[in-house]
Amino acid sequence: MKKNFYTEAAYILGIITLAFGTALMERADFGMSMVVAPAYLVYLKISLYLPWFTFGMAEYTLQALLIIVLMVIMHGYKRKYLFSFITAFLYGTALDLMIALAGVMPGYGMVSRVIFYVLGLLFCALGVSLFFHSYIPPEAYELFVKEISSKYGFDINKIKTVYDCCSCLVAIVMSFAFMGFMHFEGVKAGTILCALINGWIIGQCSRFFDSTFEFIDGLKLRSFFDK
Repeated sequence: MKKNFYTEAAYILGIITLAFGTALMERADFGMSMVVAPAYLVYLKISLYLPWFTFGMAEYTLQALLIIVLMVIMHGYKRKYLFSFITAFLYGTALDLMIALAGVMPGYGMVSRVIFYVLGLLFCALGVSLFFHSYIPPEAYELFVKEISSKYGFDINKIKTVYDCCSCLVAIVMSFAFMGFMHFEGVKAGTILCALINGWIIGQCSRFFDSTFEFIDGLKLRSFFDK
């Protein structure tokens, strides 16, 4: 018998696990997730001139731009787009806190870095899957995938993989532009690996959740966020 899992709890846990996973990948330094790599590169570049500019700030700034692109594709504004930015802001704030936490975690050798990377990859996939099981608008990356999948009737996990690969290519171009051809930051072997398997891992997490839990709404707000 399946256990009840509130969709609002999935949203909150999604923010926490995704932020923690991203922080672990940043600590591992094998390359960021392809989804956040562009924001990470923007952070590295701007923070050279504005030390107060954080990774989290770069995240919700770029996500605001992505929401504008989504509005153009969908030919209009929806209430959920505004709340997606609010989610992005909450995630960016949580990310800065999680980076501070990851920075004091013990472990500096290669084995520790590998563990940080693997755990980061898993936590990120878990967070995205949790977002997909909540009616509250996720951050812009996941909302973009959900909206395009819904509009054109594509499998959401396949669209996620395509989006991830495109984001990875954008990050590679940005790395060349910002850091030069001889110095890679943000985009490394771990980024490529993540782009190839992240969609599959998210799918496995979703199948586990669907087979184990019955996702139900604790609050009557679904119709409010659907507009």
